[in-house]
Amino acid sequence: MNAESVLNIFKEITAIPRESGHEQAMTSYLQSFAANRGLQCKADKVGNVLITKEASKGKENVPTLVLQAHQDMVCEKNANFDFDFSKQPIPYVIEDGWMIAKETTLGADDGIGIASCLALLDSDLQLGKLECLFTISEETTMVGAEKLEAGFFTGKTLINLDSEDEGEMFVGCAGGKESHVSYTFEHEPLRKGYKTIKIQISGGIGGHSGDDINKGRMNALKQLVRFLYTELQWDFQLIAIEGGNKHNAICREAYAIIAVPEDEVSEMLEDVKAFNAIISSEFSPSDPDVKASAAQIPDVKEEPISEGDAAAIIATLLSIPHGIEAMSMDIPGLVQTSTNMAAVHTKGNELIVLCSHRSSVESELSAIAEKLEAVCFLGGFDIEHKWGYPGWKPNLNSPILEVCVQSYRKLFGTDPKVKAIHAGLECGMFLRKYPDLDMVSFGPTLRGVHAPGEKLDLESLDKFVRHLEDVVVNFE
Repeated sequence: MNAESVLNIFKEITAIPRESGHEQAMTSYLQSFAANRGLQCKADKVGNVLITKEASKGKENVPTLVLQAHQDMVCEKNANFDFDFSKQPIPYVIEDGWMIAKETTLGADDGIGIASCLALLDSDLQLGKLECLFTISEETTMVGAEKLEAGFFTGKTLINLDSEDEGEMFVGCAGGKESHVSYTFEHEPLRKGYKTIKIQISGGIGGHSGDDINKGRMNALKQLVRFLYTELQWDFQLIAIEGGNKHNAICREAYAIIAVPEDEVSEMLEDVKAFNAIISSEFSPSDPDVKASAAQIPDVKEEPISEGDAAAIIATLLSIPHGIEAMSMDIPGLVQTSTNMAAVHTKGNELIVLCSHRSSVESELSAIAEKLEAVCFLGGFDIEHKWGYPGWKPNLNSPILEVCVQSYRKLFGTDPKVKAIHAGLECGMFLRKYPDLDMVSFGPTLRGVHAPGEKLDLESLDKFVRHLEDVVVNFE
């Protein structure tokens, strides 16, 4: 087993469709992998897969070790890139020491975790019994971890391979909750002499709504409604507002279609240019390519939203919280509580808003959801809280953590950082069914996950693979 063998398997995985909720091809790939090597394999009712490799000769008394990764990936692409995740292999390049998908997500989250498990299973290393667990839909509902049956695996020690910073050992994570907000509006006719304009905010880096929420990155929807709110004094009509997609991604691109009097078109376009200068300056450190643009477009079929409803929509969207709510007072630098206004869509006479919240403190998770409820109440919006998942309380006395730290120190002459992460890992879910499970999470360095441009640091992959191999081989 080495970085090359892991990377070769991951390259195969990039050609397999595996969007959350559509992991069937990935499940079949795993089953075929096991069958071709004579390994035990089983799948449960929801699609979780467990591949077991019995202990090597002389290793029969070593406790069973569970390795875990998730089958699905976040499928995001640039708006102007023609690509179908369900049919086409992910296009990537290798350059400057990185494996990069420039126009789409790469799926190294968590395809590289899968590939690492499979490379170990395919190796001739002398190992104790391995159980490799591959769950489904981690990126959306964590239904795989939630529906995992007690006793599906037997090991008491688990290594989660879904972290994104080499040299860091994670022993805790945030819990999360998703909220769906809606507003029913009335339409009104397009006013005589009005022309339609499309206003776009684009060029944002976006990223993971947990791991990247502290990087100051632009939320395109928040900036779009910021601009629209400043223009409410003018006599425009709002026809549509769209942006964002996945609950766990920071919105990179958004647009609104408005109508203004014909003699005010030029003035509106100038206002957008001025706003472009503002956000280009404000976000130059975090999002150097961000821009606001506008152009007159042919009249659209949809009727404008009524004036009163449009004002309520814009004001409420501007008021919906986004970003960091609290930092941890126990772990320096750790975001404790945050919220993400992820997506807004108009369809028919309904506006839909998708928000997600994270916190390592359960009471604060409830509090941020209630804060959103209050904003919705004031704006006349409806709200429904959907699925949620528990956090994972850090255990700094974890035996497997100590094994991983000693291994890293031996290999690289330095201690890894021991941290908690402000992102959701399935570890909290596993504890519900396996309360005595001892866990740690680590992985190679990934950047830009959940957004086009996602990339894998190949030097870090080499270190990660060496570390994982040493931990598994010497586990006892």
